[in-house]
Amino acid sequence: MAKVYSKQQDKIRLSAVDWQDAALEALAERGVQGVAVEPLARKLGVTKGSFYWHYPNRDALLVATLERWENQECRAFEEDFFGVEHPRERMCEMFRRTQREVQSHVIFCALFKAVDLPVVGVVMQRVSEHRTDLLSRGFRDLGLDTDEALKRARLAYLSYVGFLQYYQSFKAARMVPAELADYIEHVIQTLIP
Repeated sequence: MAKVYSKQQDKIRLSAVDWQDAALEALAERGVQGVAVEPLARKLGVTKGSFYWHYPNRDALLVATLERWENQECRAFEEDFFGVEHPRERMCEMFRRTQREVQSHVIFCALFKAVDLPVVGVVMQRVSEHRTDLLSRGFRDLGLDTDEALKRARLAYLSYVGFLQYYQSFKAARMVPAELADYIEHVIQTLIP
């Protein structure tokens, strides 16, 4: 028989970050609608009381989870961007990261499908602007003027978003790793001067 925890024991056992981790997993598995208190409590093996020690309601958990995801995404994007000194190699690395971080891409797609929810829409807007700004900077570092750099950044970012949406929607059409790597290299050769 499963243990039943009191509110105090739940509070000690789980942190707000534990709930956010579970919410991120639920986002990846079932989308925004998957972030629900009762199923998360069951998955974590605790009562709902643990949740209410940390959050007043489901929306507060969703906001905290989205803020955490946004901070992680922006930080990771910047680390990849600033982690490579040569401008062309930096941009190539930005494109190659599409082959990694599968969980992050799945969450991105789930959130993109829910942009009509105000809390999701504002986060996705900020993440998209942040990524586009960094890509534009990268293209300027390659010698493109401001206008051309922004156009190419938008093209690159929209290609990325479209690719992820296609890849998540049509699982049967997924490429094997070698095909995906070849596709990414083609995109690099096409978009990066």
